[in-house]
Amino acid sequence: MSGILAVRLGAMGDVIHTLPAIASLGAVTWVIEPRWSVLLEGNPHVERVILFDRRDWASIRSTWSTVRASWFDVAVDFQGLIKSALITGAAHAAKVVGSEIPREAPAAWMYSKRVPTAQTHIVDQHLDLAMAAGAPSRLLEFYIPEGRAEGSLPPGDFVLANPLAGWKSKQWPVEYYSELAKHVTLVVNGPPSAAEELSQIQGAVLHLSGIEGLIDATRRARAVVGVDSGPLHLAAALGKPGVAIFGPTDPARNGPYGGTLRVLRARNVATTYKRGSAYSLSMRAITPAQVLEALG
Repeated sequence: MSGILAVRLGAMGDVIHTLPAIASLGAVTWVIEPRWSVLLEGNPHVERVILFDRRDWASIRSTWSTVRASWFDVAVDFQGLIKSALITGAAHAAKVVGSEIPREAPAAWMYSKRVPTAQTHIVDQHLDLAMAAGAPSRLLEFYIPEGRAEGSLPPGDFVLANPLAGWKSKQWPVEYYSELAKHVTLVVNGPPSAAEELSQIQGAVLHLSGIEGLIDATRRARAVVGVDSGPLHLAAALGKPGVAIFGPTDPARNGPYGGTLRVLRARNVATTYKRGSAYSLSMRAITPAQVLEALG
């Protein structure tokens, strides 16, 4: 199948969750934000990458012109936002596919085929979109680039932790990682901008890197400890063992896919996607002792 436009602009975890749908479609042109494009390097299912920087009007105009000038049989909006729907609509494809219930309701106005789904996890929802777009079969393939070493990592076995998330209510308290570091060789990863915050974790090795360095460190780790964020979903895509700590967000929908990571979540937690600015009580309820036991 040729002439397929896929739109999933970001972020890391969302891009990773879209990879099986792209593998199922076979060969696509992917519109993506520049900072996440490294995740597509070498992907045999991506013929072409179009970069879209929403903060740069020149980039917006360039993306719009490139999409309109190209030829596509089908365009698929894997994001469900107005901005992503406008990009798929610009393609003038014979078929524009999107969710029956997109994240922003007006996005559905751009779709010629609105896809209902009874699937819970976002990976499976995206696979439903791919099938509606004409994919011959559902492929659970996560293609991840090799990455490259950035900074130094300890010799021997280590546990990699990625403490940061899009909002603080999804994070596990910093002091809990310090307790964890008393019992395992713990490496904490984050971008250079997070150095001050991550240096508060006592007894851990600080590893600052970009996405390529994160991929390399994840591949080399014995196990991972993560929260609902992109690095956790990267670890799941690589089949790493470890622990996923969840609180306000629903692991059934947004959790690590594939079964290699054990999910810890307190009982009777209310699911909410509010961007809280403080640690959630549900995240504090998961103790370092529970995480250590789950790590084995």
